[in-house]
Amino acid sequence: MVVGVSVAERRFISELTSLLDSRVSIRTADGRRITGRLVGFHPDTLSVCLWDAEVEGEGAAVPKLFLNGSVIVEISSAEKPFDIRGLADRIASVFGEEHVRLVEDKGIILVMGRIRVTKEGVEGPPGPATDRVKAIFRRFVEEKASES
Repeated sequence: MVVGVSVAERRFISELTSLLDSRVSIRTADGRRITGRLVGFHPDTLSVCLWDAEVEGEGAAVPKLFLNGSVIVEISSAEKPFDIRGLADRIASVFGEEHVRLVEDKGIILVMGRIRVTKEGVEGPPGPATDRVKAIFRRFVEEKASES
């Protein structure tokens, strides 16, 4: 018997992971709406930790809020997620697929094994390849911003 995680489960966790460090909105079983930055979750219970959480109708923000997964009815993105796969495809169209590796669950693109790209920006050794990736990143972010 094969013991492991199904493709569907991996994708589910990957999608939830893609929301880390972004604002989410949570509806609880008692009807409350809570918005905050998702900083962690427990994959087995789907319990979550939010920073700067705001409970609708209660005014003051809660610096750290932990919610048990059993009271969560719905989690939705409060902002459009960064299209890391689209950016990886764009970079691969310039550098070639063999030079671009996407680590989707961590939100990282590795270009030629030494240039690291995340939604925050590009890190790599000085040189024309890093400059080219930075230019692709900048153009990609500008295009996505103009679409909104």
